[in-house]
Parts: sequence; C-alpha cells; structure tokens
Amino acid sequence: MVMLGAGPSLGRVAKPLAADLVQDGQVIDLSSPRYTALFKELSGDGFSREELSRLFAGVKIRKRVLELMDKQYEALPYYKYYPIFINAQVVAQGRKLLRRYKAVLDRVENKFGVERQIVVAIWGMESRYGRHQGVFNMFRTLNTMFDAYPRRRTFYRRQLISYLLLCRKNKVNPLTSNGSYGAAFGQTQFIPTSFREYAVDFDGDGRRDVWNSVPDVLASIANYLHSFHWVFKAPVYVELGHELKAEPLRAAYKRGRKGLLSWRRIRDLQQIALPEPHDDRPLTVVGLELPHNKMRYVAGYPNFQAITKWNNSNRYAMAVTELAARLRGAGDGN
Repeated sequence: MVMLGAGPSLGRVAKPLAADLVQDGQVIDLSSPRYTALFKELSGDGFSREELSRLFAGVKIRKRVLELMDKQYEALPYYKYYPIFINAQVVAQGRKLLRRYKAVLDRVENKFGVERQIVVAIWGMESRYGRHQGVFNMFRTLNTMFDAYPRRRTFYRRQLISYLLLCRKNKVNPLTSNGSYGAAFGQTQFIPTSFREYAVDFDGDGRRDVWNSVPDVLASIANYLHSFHWVFKAPVYVELGHELKAEPLRAAYKRGRKGLLSWRRIRDLQQIALPEPHDDRPLTVVGLELPHNKMRYVAGYPNFQAITKWNNSNRYAMAVTELAARLRGAGDGN
C-alpha cells in the first residue's frame, strides 16, 4: 500500500483502484442486486429470461479495461498531439476517400449542412477511415464497467441497456462486436447512447450500420454535428495571437469550454478584427501549446464548440479542423 502524508501519524492509505479489486477472467455475479434490477428492466424491454440467460451466461471481467480507465494520462501538448492524427498518409487517404464518396458526400452536405472535409476528418480521427474500430469485446467491456467500475456504474448501466437494444434493432450480434476500452464502437466510435440519438440509415437498407456502411457512417457524423447547431460555411476558429492582452480573456481561457465571451468583447480586448458569429452566439478562448513553452490562442466559434460536443477536448477539435483544412483543396471532391 502507498502511504500518503507527512509521517506515520498523518498517513492515509491510498484508495485502491478498480482494477486492484478484481481478477482478470473473474466471473461476474449475476445474482447481485444490481444485475437482478438490470434483468428486470431488460425484461420490460422485451428480453425473455431464456435470452438473458444465454447472453449473460459466464460473462467475465476484463481487467485490462479497468486498468486503462484507471490510468491517469497527462494530456499531451498540442504540438505533440496533432501529429498523431495528422500526417501525409492520413491526408492522402482522406483526399482519396473524398473523391471516392463524392456523390454520398454531396447528399450529406445537402441534407445536414456540414462540410464534407469536417465529416471525413472526424472519420479519420476516430477510426482511421474505418480501419481501427477497437479490439475489446463490447459486451464484456460494458459488463466489466457496470459491475466493477463504481465511479461510472450508472453511466455504463445505461450504455449496456442501449447497446443490447440497438443490437436487437439493427441485427447485430451483441456477443461478437468489438470497440474501444471505453465502449465506443464502429467507424464513428459512438457510445451506445450516441448511436441511439444520432446514427442514421443513409443507404436505405433499413439498418443504421456504423460498422460497415460508409454512407451511414458519413451521415451519422454529420447528423451529430448538425444536432449541435453546426452552421455550414461559418467560421470554426480565428487566430488571436501568442498572448492574451487582458485579464477577462485569460480568465475565459482558464475556464475552458465554459469560459464564454461575446465576439465583440474578445475583439475589443484583444484589439483584433473578428467576424460576427451566427446568431451572435458567444465564443471560447482556446490555448494550444507550442514548443519552447509558447502558446497559440484562438477564438473558438460555435462550430468549434460543436466539435467539442463530440469530444470535449479543445485539442481534438483543433486537430479535426486542421485535418479538414489539409483535406481541402485540389482533388478533394468539390
């Protein structure tokens, strides 16, 4: 045990991590009160006792899932983060796919009002255009998190129920589908509740297939951003420089996505020209790390904020935006 504190009299025993409390391959106790309540709810959703017995029989803990959830990674600075996702190979493949799926992307833009390069950039960021969809069994992951990760048990209970319902409706075997250790799946890397809310059948086959149908994948990404008020051809961000010139700007930056300021206030405080956002909506102040302890600041417009609804990291949103910019140009399908 790790002892914290100044000395023996002040020491505290460190709280064990979730992964410390289980064995890999440990069979989950389906007679526990939480599983009894879960099965009662699933029965109300139309799952028979025989079906539940078949699905959950012998389900086991996957300890590696808990280890990855427990591990606290320090966020990479932006100058180290974006090269993971943006490189010549990713850009070249993205441009090729923009050409290949031009007709589909024409329809996606017309229906959802989201630029094709943004849609394809998220596709590339999430799954390398479908090549990397995750290696963790979804059913085992969701049960592991529900049973053995108390901090997010309620969240993963909801995801487990949503997953079983979506698999039944979309004719997917819940026992064989893989995803990430956080239970995101498919080429979109949706969690189950996001699939329920935003996935789209765009190829007309009666299924919302984010695993194999590229039209469904592209339309589902666009529908998600559209649902968070993406505005076609509106600004995503504007550069503010390497230094913030006033305390309200610095305070907004420290508050992150909640640090909203009007575009007029940012314009006046930073003494910089800014385009007016759609519906006069407020902006965020985003800081991106550069080498040698330098910073790059940008104003995050409502479209930038829509990307952070997909992934709440400003670094992610900027990488999506900059990958989309690299995809734009000759041969991009426009």
